[in-house]
Amino acid sequence: MENKEKIDMDEAFKQLCECLAAVDNADDISKLLSDLCTYTEIEQLSQRLLCAKLLLQGYTYNEIIEMTDVSSATLSRVSRCIRHGSGGYSGALSKAAEEDK
Repeated sequence: MENKEKIDMDEAFKQLCECLAAVDNADDISKLLSDLCTYTEIEQLSQRLLCAKLLLQGYTYNEIIEMTDVSSATLSRVSRCIRHGSGGYSGALSKAAEEDK
């Protein structure tokens, strides 16, 4: 077997992002996520995005936990990302809200 070059995971992540950006409708995104992720992973991603939406709408931790059954650790992580992250949650949710209009 010949010596293979080590795969650059940063480049693989970049390709994943480009692939996701290239998909232009919710049905195709759903299919891609179903192939890429387990049911539990999709459920966790969905739960985090919902928590971000609710936090940005002004709901309290207690209200969100009651409505979603999310753990306080997950909610804290999402909140930290909203406050100190790269803006991914708020940017994506704003764009989705604009497209819904």
